[in-house]
Amino acid sequence: MTSIDQGRVAAFLTAGETAASNAARGKAFEDLVTYLFELVPGISATVRNQLDYFSSEEIDIAFWNEGDPRGLRQFDKIILVECKNWSKPVGAPEVTLFSTKLEERGRPLGVLVAAAGITGEAADLKAAHQVLARALWQKREILVVTSSEIAQLSDTDDLVRLLKRKRLQLAVSGTIYGVSG
Repeated sequence: MTSIDQGRVAAFLTAGETAASNAARGKAFEDLVTYLFELVPGISATVRNQLDYFSSEEIDIAFWNEGDPRGLRQFDKIILVECKNWSKPVGAPEVTLFSTKLEERGRPLGVLVAAAGITGEAADLKAAHQVLARALWQKREILVVTSSEIAQLSDTDDLVRLLKRKRLQLAVSGTIYGVSG
């Protein structure tokens, strides 16, 4: 277990909130996510803001996962992450685009870090929640993590538990919300 420096987390979040441009806002959020994931045992080889061969799609962050027993052992070796540091929930079109990126790259799992969550209601699988359900039907898992969840993390064990719970809940109920403890 590695402690998460709450001062650094707060600084990244503040930098994103007070940024002068959308690019700077996004970079601060990506810096935060990179900081958090690289603390997890077995996570390394971060690649950021990589365009595909056709320069038409960008992957915000990609992590190599060694599968350390103290980390994300049961997760895919390559974890793609999309970051959206928006003040409003991310909509279905953006979630669909991320799902398509995962599909085109043959990735069974991705993490969408959406500061304000996603649109729709989990209970009725509307809006962006419907996209998560559709991806699941296609054997693709998209885990959604919010800024408020990040702010509650005290160490890497908390992050690993959160991701595992979200993955479990997604498999059981088709949604990623309502994860407790």
